[in-house]
Amino acid sequence: MDVFKLEFEVRDYECDLQGIVNNARYLNYLEHTRHKYLLSKGIDFARLHNEGIDLVVSRIEIDYKYSLTSGDIFVVRLTTHKEGHLRMIFDQEVIKMPEGKLAVKAKVIGVGLKNGRPIKIDSIPGFDNL
Repeated sequence: MDVFKLEFEVRDYECDLQGIVNNARYLNYLEHTRHKYLLSKGIDFARLHNEGIDLVVSRIEIDYKYSLTSGDIFVVRLTTHKEGHLRMIFDQEVIKMPEGKLAVKAKVIGVGLKNGRPIKIDSIPGFDNL
C-alpha cells in the first residue's frame, strides 16, 4: 500500500487559549495533504472544476488522540482505497515527530460531482490509477 506523507510544523496562531492546536486546524492539515497527494498524482482541482467535475468531501470521521502544541513537528500520512463505484476513502493520520505519537486518525470520504450529481470515481480523469 502506497503511503503519502507531508511534514508540517505547528504555528503559534494555530493554537487556542489552552496552548494546543484548535481541533478545526486538523481539518486544514488533512485537506492540504489530500490536495498535495492528488496533485502528486496529476489530479488538479481547478482543471477538473473547469471541466465541470467537482471533488467534494461527503463525510469525515475523526478521532483526536493527542494534542499538538506550538513548534511541534508532525507528518500527515495518507492512504487511499475505493469503496463501491462512487466513494474514494482517504485514511489519514497526524503523527507527532520524532516520537511517532498518533495525534489524529481520520477517515475522509470523497465523491465526484458533475452538474451536482454523483459520478463514478473511475470516470474522473486520473482516479482510475489510484
